Amino acid sequence: MTDERRRFQRISFDADCEVRTSDCSWPVKLIDISLQGVLAEIIISPLLNVGDHADIVIQLNNEITITMPSILKHQLGNHLGFKAETMDIDSVSHLRRLVELNLGDETLLERELEHLLEAH
Repeated sequence: MTDERRRFQRISFDADCEVRTSDCSWPVKLIDISLQGVLAEIIISPLLNVGDHADIVIQLNNEITITMPSILKHQLGNHLGFKAETMDIDSVSHLRRLVELNLGDETLLERELEHLLEAH
């Protein structure tokens, strides 16, 4: 995990976010995001266990949503760490652009994309 932290820049980002399962959904506070996943703070305790699958839905604006199918990798107190799984092309494109704008360096973005491909 420390290797992943070095390879993927986490971006602090504020947007409406929720965790969705087949049964229900919970609002969460988005702490940071990367090409690899999301760290979120729970507002209402979800009924999730490490290893459970959920969709992280991030509303960037009224028209743009990132839906990130994920697996809960860790929970520490009220922080949940989700690892991204395969996303639809629109969500990947929006996430890539978000990371690109926040990194401010195309070389860093390309390196992160290479690491992402190696991880899968």
